[in-house]
Amino acid sequence: MPREFLEGNVAMAEAAIRAGVEAYFGYPITPQTELLEWMSRRMPELGRAFLQAESEVAAINMVYGAACTGVRAMSSSSSPGVSLMMEGLSYIAGTELPVVLIDVMRGGPGLGNIAPSQGDYNQIVHGGGHGDYHSIVLAPASVQEAIDLTVMSFDLAEKYRSICVVLADGNVGQMMEPAELPPMRPLKRQFPDWAVRGAEGRERRTLSSINLKPEDEEITNIRLVERWQTIQANEVRYKEFYLDDAEIVVVGFGTAGRVAFSAVRAARAEGIPVGLLRPITLSPYPSPQITELAKKARAVLVVEMNSGQMLDDVRLAVAGRVPVEFYGRMGGMVPFPEEILGEIQRIAREPLSLDGDPRQGWIKRLKLATN
Repeated sequence: MPREFLEGNVAMAEAAIRAGVEAYFGYPITPQTELLEWMSRRMPELGRAFLQAESEVAAINMVYGAACTGVRAMSSSSSPGVSLMMEGLSYIAGTELPVVLIDVMRGGPGLGNIAPSQGDYNQIVHGGGHGDYHSIVLAPASVQEAIDLTVMSFDLAEKYRSICVVLADGNVGQMMEPAELPPMRPLKRQFPDWAVRGAEGRERRTLSSINLKPEDEEITNIRLVERWQTIQANEVRYKEFYLDDAEIVVVGFGTAGRVAFSAVRAARAEGIPVGLLRPITLSPYPSPQITELAKKARAVLVVEMNSGQMLDDVRLAVAGRVPVEFYGRMGGMVPFPEEILGEIQRIAREPLSLDGDPRQGWIKRLKLATN
């Protein structure tokens, strides 16, 4: 297929269509509205279901109903809109349905702004609604990755009867890059044996997330935990750059990871032995890989577009073996490569401590770097 100049939101929408999505329900919110707009034209053209719901709460419950029939169903939104979907996502998880959600993150908390952010990390990776469950979470750093991971998200959701979230910061949704779309897949016409599609000629099926007996709820939770352990063993994804001899390891996802790569290359040009690990799956997280890197590194630097939400996962993986440092931008601000390079240079020349929170001193350094 030829490469095209595509906006991230449009690319993810068309990728979902080519992956065989049959039902889309959503509500407009910047910076993901172009995704909904593309769906509003293309889905009816193809005879598929599109509906702009009256709210995000309604949209996710419509996705819930459509997914019960076994078709590929999805929604998309941005940070405050996703917050409204949490109850519905928990119902979907409790019913063990494959569903795809695209979250194009913006500045917060509250209404915040429409600038790119990574402030939904905790909400999506460690949250996602009440109860004992995990969602698969994929983090693209380019338009091409956004396409590829959107297609993958449907396959993973169906393979594990799980929610799969494509967690893209606003930069990925709004920027335009050359990228290649996949070929159109045929729509699925053989449905799983749990799907609710009419009971003629067989026993009636029901799908629900309610288990009034604690014993039954525990059985469901055990099944979800065992399934998650399988996902952890088989679905961790990440990208590595210059890590063979790295004494300083930088960890960043999405746009922060992409900007960090430029800083790592600049530091390498200065002779600093630094490398980058960019997680693709934020859930399951590449903790074993970070643990191994910490055994031979001198320090780890976490870079995020938030106040240090992934930082805690990195610290758990490092387990106190080496100092972990942090640099973040918030409120929709994107770090420049020069800012991250300055942090790498500081780590290379200064003695570091294992004690204290890596966020200590970060705000002071941030103010100095941005004045």
